[in-house]
Amino acid sequence: MGAVPTFGGVALDCPDPVALAAFYRELLGWAEPERSADGHWVTLVNPAGGARLEFQRVEDYRAPEWPSAERPQQAHLDLDVADMDAAHERALGIGAKLLDDSRSGFRVYADPAGHPFCLVG
Repeated sequence: MGAVPTFGGVALDCPDPVALAAFYRELLGWAEPERSADGHWVTLVNPAGGARLEFQRVEDYRAPEWPSAERPQQAHLDLDVADMDAAHERALGIGAKLLDDSRSGFRVYADPAGHPFCLVG
């Protein structure tokens, strides 16, 4: 089994890893993140023991545009919620931007760095 990898985490490029980690820490209700000395890499540890969420500074970062073929999202996070309306208000209250609420069962948002994510009910 030593040759079979386990899923460790997802890393998001961004201009300010500390700020983006703070957004997701608040959104997910997780503990304070771990930071590299220079602040170029920040890690949120899943308190349930699942995958980490990590953030890395990228100079000249260009946010994805949703929906767009010119600057596609390439990846996004699906976050499960029990109360869509409450989760929606909470996400907006901490800085998310609603992108699409036209489909039943999920809503698409952008985090403060422009990465799309979905709340899924």
